[in-house]
Parts: sequence; C-alpha cells; structure tokens
Amino acid sequence: MRSAYVRPIVLLLVAACAARAPRPTHAVPDRNVITQQELQEHRFETLFDAIQALRPIWLQTRGTNTLQAQATQIQVYLDNSRMGGIETLSTINISSVVYIRHYDGIEATARWGLDHGQGAIYVSTHPQGWVGP
Repeated sequence: MRSAYVRPIVLLLVAACAARAPRPTHAVPDRNVITQQELQEHRFETLFDAIQALRPIWLQTRGTNTLQAQATQIQVYLDNSRMGGIETLSTINISSVVYIRHYDGIEATARWGLDHGQGAIYVSTHPQGWVGP
C-alpha cells in the first residue's frame, strides 16, 4: 500500500523540477564595461567623449575622502599602468582599446590603494582574459 503513494509523489516532484522557467538566452550587459563594439558603433573621437556619452556617471566625483579630508580624483589605468586623472582619457588611442572597465571607490581602493576613493577607469588594449604584469 505504501508504494502506491510513493510513486505518484516521485512523479509529482520530477514534474515540478522539470517545469521551471526557461533561462534567458541573451547575456545581460555589464554596466561597468564599455566594449570595443560599443566604441566602434558610435565612432568617438576620444575615450573621454565615449565615456561622457555612454556612461557619464563614471566621471562624477562623490565628495571628499574622509581619511585625508581632501577630494581625490578618479584614476585612469592603461593596461595596469597608472596614467593619472580623467584628463588622460583624451590621450589614449581609441582604436587600440579592447574594453574599458569602471571600478567604484570601494573596488578601486581594494585593488590599488587608499588614494582611489573616487574610483578608477581601467582601459585595456588586451582581451579580458589577459593578466598584466
């Protein structure tokens, strides 16, 4: 008698597991990355223009650094080399860029140190799997 109840329960569980919603087939874009494709679609003159048009919030500073009681600036990196502030974005050759990634203040501070409280913009001329020196 007991097996008469077990079989329908097992079938019900199998059917419930199989009836889950399908996963979306398209990837959700990462708002912290600008791809080479996006840069080519719009034909920007400089990286500064591209970021200002596509992700203007990346260029906004947020108050002062409470540890140093002074405003720090957003730092720009090109393939693991620190370039300086956002004004350096205009000096980087846009045709060689593979992707641009934004790091908020917490991520940038954890990765590069305390003077990155405003965040960092990382510009890569290598594929995402590349690990620099």
